Amino acid sequence: MSSGSSPAARLQQLFEGHRLTPTQRRIAHSMVRRAADVAFLSSVELAELAGVSQPSVTRFAVALGFDGYPALRKHLREVAPGPGEAAVGAADDTYNEYQQAVHAEIENLQHLAELLADPAPVERAGRLLAASRPLPVLGLRAASSQARGFGYFAAKVHPDVRVLDEGGSMLRDRIDAARRAGASALVCFALPRHPKEVVDALAYAQEQGLTVVSIADSAFAPVAKHSDLLIPGAVGTGLAFDTACAPMLLGRVLLEAMCDDLPDAQARLEEFDARAAARGLFAE
Repeated sequence: MSSGSSPAARLQQLFEGHRLTPTQRRIAHSMVRRAADVAFLSSVELAELAGVSQPSVTRFAVALGFDGYPALRKHLREVAPGPGEAAVGAADDTYNEYQQAVHAEIENLQHLAELLADPAPVERAGRLLAASRPLPVLGLRAASSQARGFGYFAAKVHPDVRVLDEGGSMLRDRIDAARRAGASALVCFALPRHPKEVVDALAYAQEQGLTVVSIADSAFAPVAKHSDLLIPGAVGTGLAFDTACAPMLLGRVLLEAMCDDLPDAQARLEEFDARAAARGLFAE
């Protein structure tokens, strides 16, 4: 693993290429969230953090190719963050719970910025979504607002956007309708807690020949199994309800990549602005 990357990125590299069970994915996700100090947690502490049993942590370490958790922790300490990075985490103790939630979101955005140092996945996603006519946008429950927000802006530059933000027996019908109309890709916003219906819908979309692009809270989210391309943006869990600044920003980044592959995007935006001005649509 590269010593120049962030602690979270180094952990992601460690997990890549391993087939992990749902319990092991939960442990991996918890480790990424505590990347700055996970190398100094005992197996019991990590188990409590992830909400799993201590033997599960041991099995997780073995699944990664280590003799046990002590060997994994030794490896993590060899690539542990420097004193400056650790000091940032220690400073959290001086903040109240609201400030800690804000700082956690700032850290999530920093991780996203590091992820976007390689723009290739987002650029590929932009091409896939720009080429799909129509473009279905899926997001249920906690992710429905993400899907609607993305769909609202995407409709300004894409000729046919279909937001799928309600579940039930009609969901597969709407996927079928989009596929028959010529859709080649589907974008999904997936946030905790992950509805089983979303996972099933993505499996069905792939069966129908759609390429699935997912924005999820983690590369280990349940939707990963049925995503052709998954781009992670972590959520904050410090408040009673999760905060999702990184997934929202990632959606806007994806819109930007789409615009780059829609030759008439700028003309559509200018046309909308002219019509909005003629109608007096916005207060000045």
